[in-house]
Amino acid sequence: IPELTSSAGSVTQVRECASQLRELAKTSGISVFIIGHVTKEGTIAGPRVLEHIVDTVLHLEGDRYQAYRLLRSIKNRFGATAEVGVFEMHERGLVEVTNPSEAFLAERMVNAPGSSVAVTMEGTRPLLVEIQGLTSHTNFGNARRTPNGVNFNRLLLIAAVLTRRARTNLSEQDIFVNVVSGLKIDEPAADIAIAAAIASSMRDIPVRADAVLIGELGLAGELRMPSQMPLRLREAAKLGFKIAIVPKRLRKSEPWTKDIQIVEVRGIQQALDAAMGKAERKKGRKVV
Repeated sequence: IPELTSSAGSVTQVRECASQLRELAKTSGISVFIIGHVTKEGTIAGPRVLEHIVDTVLHLEGDRYQAYRLLRSIKNRFGATAEVGVFEMHERGLVEVTNPSEAFLAERMVNAPGSSVAVTMEGTRPLLVEIQGLTSHTNFGNARRTPNGVNFNRLLLIAAVLTRRARTNLSEQDIFVNVVSGLKIDEPAADIAIAAAIASSMRDIPVRADAVLIGELGLAGELRMPSQMPLRLREAAKLGFKIAIVPKRLRKSEPWTKDIQIVEVRGIQQALDAAMGKAERKKGRKVV
């Protein structure tokens, strides 16, 4: 705005420009989109005053090398923020993915060691994603931990619990963890699936192809119940999974779906036995 003496990009300029655009939208009955970029920390670049003026803040997330994009609502003055839309990039632009879970699991290799399925929540929407784990004997003094789509500190915690509580010595193993389709998982409900993928690769035994793993992992090796479990179980059953390995319920106040067999376990070792136990006994392997 030339009438203002402040420089372009200053707090005053951003506030006045946003206010005039908002007034234009209200008087004309139109929608106005202000497009910007985010910093490395994931916040909107520039003065935060812009976020307070606008009605809705949407983040478009996704890996530049992957086709899928997530449109996430960060602020919504006239509705809920716990919503997310999944889109796929085509030649004609972004196209809605009506069944994201099925799309994310379409290329999954069944009965491959180092692969498991987690049920994560994106807002109010349950998504089934494949977790891949790979272990390899390290050639360096310190074993490496390389996550893609998983929090680094969370991976360190899971590796430590597996070593101390699940008879899976990872101190001399490089660990690589990948979330397929370029998604990022922040919630701890995927802990068991990550642990199972790592242990499966270490033991060279596949996780049951018809099983999903849901639950948070504690430092003592105990499993904790995540929120919105009925939604997660219904989504898994809808996609044809037969077994859900979950933490043991303390209270059975919420009814769970009967379309999927639920295996309730207390600790990480029980979860791994349920996910790979039959395969281990069939092969006659000794777990160390």
